[in-house]
Amino acid sequence: MILTVTLNAAIDKRYVVENYQVGEVNRVKECAYVAGGKGLNVSKTATIAGAQVLATGFAGGHAGAYIIEAVEKQGVATDFIQVKGESRSCINIYDSVNKTQTEFLEPGVVVSEEEQRAFYLKFDQLLAKCDVVAMSGSVPKGVGTDMYPKLVELAKAAGKKIIVDTSGALLEEVVKAKPNMIKPNIDEIRLLTGKQILDRGELIEAGIELQKSGIERVVISLGADGSLMFVEEGVYQAIVPKIDAVNTVGCGDCMTAGFAISFERGMSPEEALRFASATSAASAMREETGYFVKEDMEALFDQIEIKKLR
Repeated sequence: MILTVTLNAAIDKRYVVENYQVGEVNRVKECAYVAGGKGLNVSKTATIAGAQVLATGFAGGHAGAYIIEAVEKQGVATDFIQVKGESRSCINIYDSVNKTQTEFLEPGVVVSEEEQRAFYLKFDQLLAKCDVVAMSGSVPKGVGTDMYPKLVELAKAAGKKIIVDTSGALLEEVVKAKPNMIKPNIDEIRLLTGKQILDRGELIEAGIELQKSGIERVVISLGADGSLMFVEEGVYQAIVPKIDAVNTVGCGDCMTAGFAISFERGMSPEEALRFASATSAASAMREETGYFVKEDMEALFDQIEIKKLR
């Protein structure tokens, strides 16, 4: 089983407009509401791919109840800590004329120290039920940068594989705890290394350095150019075919889900990169965030080229 952690769950709202204008009244042509937050996107995708998933984190108020109900309807088991206040909403505005996406991300509720202590206890108990832990996204107000490292230490003590996908100071701190995998982008690599990386060679050297520091698997997303993976066996690049992308929000979360499944199923590094890349690309072909169709993934799977660079 895969345990996902979403500390800052949300209702993701997607508005489709035509020719979005700043400072003007914009009529919404279509709208959709789904349970969101990066960890829940991982949960939904992994479930579609056939994994058993248990989702945990913080949820508050009517919004939190909606999030839990919505994700359970998609076959994901849940065990959240209920907090005071309302869980956040995140809005994605898609302009169907100009093909642009604009996001508004609320900060989230304030989580008390008592609620955090309750979560540590719950997390420690839930570890017995899982093989892999995937922790993703931001943290709500009141939660410090030390929470992810503490959760990593608990999971490591229980002998679990751990993936962490976050950014900024949260990423800087959790790297010190040495999870099994991180999935930074180029800007986050610059943050972690303190180097102004400008070319592919420098990026590869930075990835190798991070992997050798004690992180089993480092994956750097390159957007439309695929991704780089750094493991003990070497450096690999996934080259993804061109697709008609409909919604790229959540593609990175779908890739995280693919890698979580690869750990659970004992895939080789090359198999893991191909599987995760196909899952991510398939998700971009559908409007709903954190969703893909198996037939799309299977069609893309054999088209993804994996190159060993070193």
